[in-house]
Amino acid sequence: MDKNRKYILALAVAMTCGVLLPTTASAQLHLEIAKAPDQSAPKIAIVPFVDDQAIYPIVNSDLNHSGRFTSATNNLPSTGTISDINAEQWKNAGIPYVVVGKVSQPDPNSYQIHYQLYDVEKKQYLLNEVITAPTSRVRQAGHAVSDAIYQALTGIPGSFSGRIAYVLRNPANSGQRYTLQIADTDGERPVTVLASHYPILSPTWTPDGKSIGYVSFESKRPKIYLQNLSTGQRQVLTEFKGLNGAPSFSPDGKSMLFTGSMDGNPDIYQMNLETRQTERLTNDSAIDTEARYAPDGKSFIFTSDRGGSPQIYRYTFADGSSKRVTFRGAFNARSTISTDGKKLAMVNRQTGSNFKIAIQDLTTNVFSVLTPTTLDESPSFSPNGQMVVYATQEGNRGLLSIVSINGQFRMNLPSEQGEVREPAWAPK
Repeated sequence: MDKNRKYILALAVAMTCGVLLPTTASAQLHLEIAKAPDQSAPKIAIVPFVDDQAIYPIVNSDLNHSGRFTSATNNLPSTGTISDINAEQWKNAGIPYVVVGKVSQPDPNSYQIHYQLYDVEKKQYLLNEVITAPTSRVRQAGHAVSDAIYQALTGIPGSFSGRIAYVLRNPANSGQRYTLQIADTDGERPVTVLASHYPILSPTWTPDGKSIGYVSFESKRPKIYLQNLSTGQRQVLTEFKGLNGAPSFSPDGKSMLFTGSMDGNPDIYQMNLETRQTERLTNDSAIDTEARYAPDGKSFIFTSDRGGSPQIYRYTFADGSSKRVTFRGAFNARSTISTDGKKLAMVNRQTGSNFKIAIQDLTTNVFSVLTPTTLDESPSFSPNGQMVVYATQEGNRGLLSIVSINGQFRMNLPSEQGEVREPAWAPK
């Protein structure tokens, strides 16, 4: 067996054994700016909200971590409260956009948030909204404000209100060595979905965001589980002999792709989730693995070494054909498609043993490497397609990173409790 085939076999096994790229233990998720946005990006001033200690910090953090703006903090004009913005002063300060706000509490159980987004050049308010939120959902309200501002300025929906699932590995805790967790995109409000002594792999969301699938070794062999996030109820979806890995749910939520080897060779199978009938879709002497549905459900991408090295292929349901998609680099794997179906993110190796996150435009085939690190894995697009979360290693830390699709902004989400890996951004 040649080196490439050995590598992709290891890749297929990784989806059930949890060894894709080496990581070491590091130490709740918190934000670190790894690469600031380009200083030529539009400046935005987020003025501290009046009578507020909760909303402003969230909005300020979200927009400064968007990769689309640079924060204006020095020598700001004093006129910056609700309906009190002197356009000329802000223009002279070189600030094109200003966010102001005020928070009140009409009763002990709710907050009222009045915020405005002002366009200095046009001398007009782009947003002037009042929202009411229960005190228990103040962070969600702050992210919702950020989403609205982001969309008003870019025309693209924001993804700050989203969630990311990930696996936390903590070798120091033998009873809960692996935990499947879900947190806000800024790392706050982590919730444990499952804790186990055994490996947990390949978390993936159902399209409605209400359940999550994953591979668990708790019975000493790999099985694919589906767990309802509100009730905690879960069910076993596959427990075939051999590999059971890399689940992916169809856009309509009726089917699931997975990697199986019950017929001898690792191939892609599809299961009808209502009838549990399973169909083998690929049948090649090569190793086929890591399938992901396209957003329209008419095709899926997968990793195969049928051409001699691990590359990405697209399978079309209409005729059962498979066509190679990637040609740049000696290795391309762990791919995922953006929600608009236009971009492909993957783990790419050009030469040597450097594994980086790359993006390929599926319309123009323009290919670009996004990350400076060398042990990257498991890319996942944000719902708006503007960011990619992935697992990496920097120094002696295994952590998550989020990078903009133009590569101009990057932030880290390390954990204080262990190494984090296998991220999956929740659907909108």
